[in-house]
Amino acid sequence: MDNLGNVKNQVVENIDLMNDELVNISEYIFANPELAFDEYKASTLLTDVLAKHGFQVEKGIAGLETAFKAVYHGQPGGPVIGLLAEYDALPEINHACGHNLIATIATGAALAISKVLKEQKGTLVVYGTPAEEGGGGKVIMVQEKCFRELDCAMMIHPADETIVDDISLANENLVFTFHGKAAHAAAFPHKGINALEGVIQTFNQINALRGHLPSDVRIHGIVTKGGVATNIVTELAEAKFSVRALKRKTLDEVLEKVYNCAKAAALATGSKLEIAKEGLGYDEIMNNNVLTSLLKANFLQLGEPVGERTIEQGLGSTDMGNVTQIVPGFQSYIGIGKGLATHTVEFANACTGSNGHQALLKAAKALAMTVIDLLENPQHLENAKKEFKEAKEA
Repeated sequence: MDNLGNVKNQVVENIDLMNDELVNISEYIFANPELAFDEYKASTLLTDVLAKHGFQVEKGIAGLETAFKAVYHGQPGGPVIGLLAEYDALPEINHACGHNLIATIATGAALAISKVLKEQKGTLVVYGTPAEEGGGGKVIMVQEKCFRELDCAMMIHPADETIVDDISLANENLVFTFHGKAAHAAAFPHKGINALEGVIQTFNQINALRGHLPSDVRIHGIVTKGGVATNIVTELAEAKFSVRALKRKTLDEVLEKVYNCAKAAALATGSKLEIAKEGLGYDEIMNNNVLTSLLKANFLQLGEPVGERTIEQGLGSTDMGNVTQIVPGFQSYIGIGKGLATHTVEFANACTGSNGHQALLKAAKALAMTVIDLLENPQHLENAKKEFKEAKEA
């Protein structure tokens, strides 16, 4: 057997030897769900484990208390390879997106690789990335120059089936606030300016726009403030919208049209309009085919069937997209149960117990094997960088 096969076998064996430790990490994070930017228990556990195994750990990076960077150096030279961990939970349904598994997959792969890295040229970096569920932790980290030293960045997410490619929507969240003038709605309606009508007309204008938008665009909104009483002309009204598209360029074009819908509503009703963005915008995923092909081959070598990602499976948005826009990388998936939908109680239940444990170990092995591919054959990363450059220029 060649050296590549030997090293891969060794990292797989390392993960098997750490089976109990990795399962305990995942179960601890699952049992202690923490919301965006408050993942103190999870980040402390992960950094303690990585430090115990010889990683140089820096906590509180990018101005985020629960973000971290853990580095393990091999021989001088070679690539700098990044593995990303998420560990925030959702309100009420806790780890219904399986971030307990994501964090442990990255950690398990990193620990296994560290045992062989002293004989390899290269550096391994584990980035702890808080607040994916709406907080945009990775967006902040990108803005603070994280990830840029990496030659590639990789992450595996649980799903209903194993898929190495991904498709996501670029996303921006908007807040439209309309200011009118209060008046008695029955006695003096002519003296009032109805801010609620500004909101209603915004919805109407956006609905009229829908027939002239690309099919991948999604616009969905809610009324968050609509008045205080039926006999008072509404002085303040507010609506929030999420606008999504397959490409950031398309999203930016659609945003201007949505802004114009709200401006037209304000003009028509005589109200004053404030436009704000809520939170941080997510870019679309740009998975690197060179890297995902390596991961797919490793999954198949482990006996894990790999499906295909399609738009018909439904699309969301993730801040991992912002990372893949600055370095070659991927977000891929490990199956934990056919037909399960993320952000449900059923999915959360599958992220613990035997299904979750098996998926965790198999994904950690495939990810570690992919890192070995990159360490042993520098041409893979050269090809990945070439593809990345061409994709950015397209």
